[in-house]
Amino acid sequence: MNLLKSMWTYQCPRCRSSKMFKTPFKLSEPLDMHETCQHCEQSFYPEPGFYYGALFLSYILSGWFLLLPALFLKFYLNWSVTSTMVFVLVLAALTYLKFLRFSRSLWIHIVVKYDENFAKKKVG
Repeated sequence: MNLLKSMWTYQCPRCRSSKMFKTPFKLSEPLDMHETCQHCEQSFYPEPGFYYGALFLSYILSGWFLLLPALFLKFYLNWSVTSTMVFVLVLAALTYLKFLRFSRSLWIHIVVKYDENFAKKKVG
């Protein structure tokens, strides 16, 4: 599995064999994660406040993701400011949880590197 796919599907960054987030997804607990990887035992909480950096990634990614369509709608298609803002707010609401989880996945993938030895290790 490649790096981008493992980030997008919330796989463990070290072995890319198991999921970071618990299933089934609960809307009341969108960030409910396993403590460690079920395959290689990589900690998903390496230190207190580890995911503080993910907050900034989420802000940057969602900001650009929402700004570019807004600029296109306003200046190229000549939408009104109100219509553009309604579109941006709806788009933000629809993508909020994906950005929330993806930013955590991206952050831990930046810090923890893939290791082939753990990927091939059999649990048993």
